[in-house]
Formats: sequence, C-alpha cells, structure tokens
Amino acid sequence: MPELPEVQALVTDLGERLVGRPIERLEVVSFAVMKTYDPPATALSGGVVSSVSRHGKFLDIGVDHELHLVMHLARAGWIKWRAAAPAAPTRPGKGPLAARLVLDGGDGFDVTEAGTKKSLAMYIVRDPQEVPGVARLGPDPLDESFTEARFNSILDSAGRSKIKGVLRNQELIAGIGNAYSDEILHVAKMSPFASAAMGADDRHRLYEAVQSTLRDAVERSDGVSASELKREKKQGLRVHGRFGETCPVCGDTIRQVIYADSTFQYCPTCQTGGKPLADRVLSRLVK
Repeated sequence: MPELPEVQALVTDLGERLVGRPIERLEVVSFAVMKTYDPPATALSGGVVSSVSRHGKFLDIGVDHELHLVMHLARAGWIKWRAAAPAAPTRPGKGPLAARLVLDGGDGFDVTEAGTKKSLAMYIVRDPQEVPGVARLGPDPLDESFTEARFNSILDSAGRSKIKGVLRNQELIAGIGNAYSDEILHVAKMSPFASAAMGADDRHRLYEAVQSTLRDAVERSDGVSASELKREKKQGLRVHGRFGETCPVCGDTIRQVIYADSTFQYCPTCQTGGKPLADRVLSRLVK
C-alpha cells in the first residue's frame, strides 16, 4: 500500500508532469472505483491541471482551481505514466486498469489495481473535504504543527490502545500505514503491542522515530519516478516484509504476526526484549 512517503513522491513526480497541462478526458474503466457522480468525469475535459497535492495517503489533482480529482490507491492501487494514449477509448474489462487520464498531447497516466479485492477509490469534488476519508483525517506528521506536544495529546486520547494501531489510525495521524508503523517501532525499539499509555522518555523516542523514519523515506523517494517507487520502498525497509531475514541492527531473525487481513514484522531483540510475540496462526500450525 502506498503510504505518506510514496504518495508525496507521486505528488512531486506528477506535479512536474501535470501542472499547466490541459486534460483531454478521464476514462473510467472500472465504474466501481468512482465514488461520486456530480460533477461527472466529463467535467474534467478541457480543464487545466492547477495543482498536485496530498492529504495523508490521498492524492489530490486540482483542475482549474475549481475541481479536484482525489484518489486513494488502497492496498494494491498504483499510477503508471503512459507516453501515449491508445487509438481508441478503453472499454471496461476484468483487468487491472481502473481509470485512464489523457492529456491534450496524448500522454497521461493509468490508474491500476492488482488482485481481486478492489478497494481503490476515486472522487471528483469541488472541495477535498467533501471526501469522507479526507474530512476524517488527523494531523499530518510532517506538518510544522505536528509538534511533540500534539503527539502527546494524541497518545493521551488513545488511552491503553496498542501503539501500532494508534500509528495506523488515520483519524489520529494521517499517512502512516502498516509498513511504516513497523519501521517506526523498530527505530523506536518498541513492541507493536506496547500501550499508548507510555512514559515521557518512550513518548519522546517514539516521536523522534516518527519524524526520522518518515523524513528519511521522503528524502529517499524524492526524484524517484512512479515506476520505481515500489522497488525503492521495499529496498529501504528494514523489518517490514522481511520475515525470516536478519535484523540490520542486531542480527536477530525478524519475526512476524499474522492477522486475517494484515501481517506485521518486528525484531525480538530490538523491540520485545528477545521474546517472540504470540501469533495465533503460527500457534495453530505448531499444534
């Protein structure tokens, strides 16, 4: 899933390609992805791209300073730049193509979604706050207003909730998903099951980990084209997606916990005092 650093890199890449360019048309190939109907997709035709920005993990393409094409790429969505449009409009089908934006010169981008579970969402609105997910977003962790005091107030409101869930909760903090919450907690040397009701030293260490992990990822992604972002993200991760590999800090074997809809990874030595966390799925297999 694209998270804050990758979406920020998409903003930079697409901003250089799109701003100032007239749109010929938006082809919606998978009608299920379009969550709004007024304004229609045809309202973008002839408009000029005025901005590219983000709200948490939502990508926002402004058109004529009046309309916004807002996208949430979900778990398996992505954007692929295309040098030229096909000769004929694309017909709806069962493939990964969800939508196609064509600029006046024929170039543009495809919005794709792999797999059978379709969660990608697109909206055409006059104000991004009309998108429910955007309206509910918490503060952006890279915004100047996201001070340590504000972070502490978020932890206070979370009570004894598990800290990994707090970091991933978009209504509390915008933009952090499964991968970067794993990375942040590894840097902070903190268990994913730790309570948000932690002491001052732990809070400070976690805040610093949030800042350094996200800013380092944004810096690594800066200037990377959309086609290379997935590979860059994977190369930069130290524990997430690296089950069974060696921790780059201590040399221990990276473990994981499997849930019905997600999996997270951690290092026992760095994060849990050497003790593996309970994994119901693994426990059933052992029995």
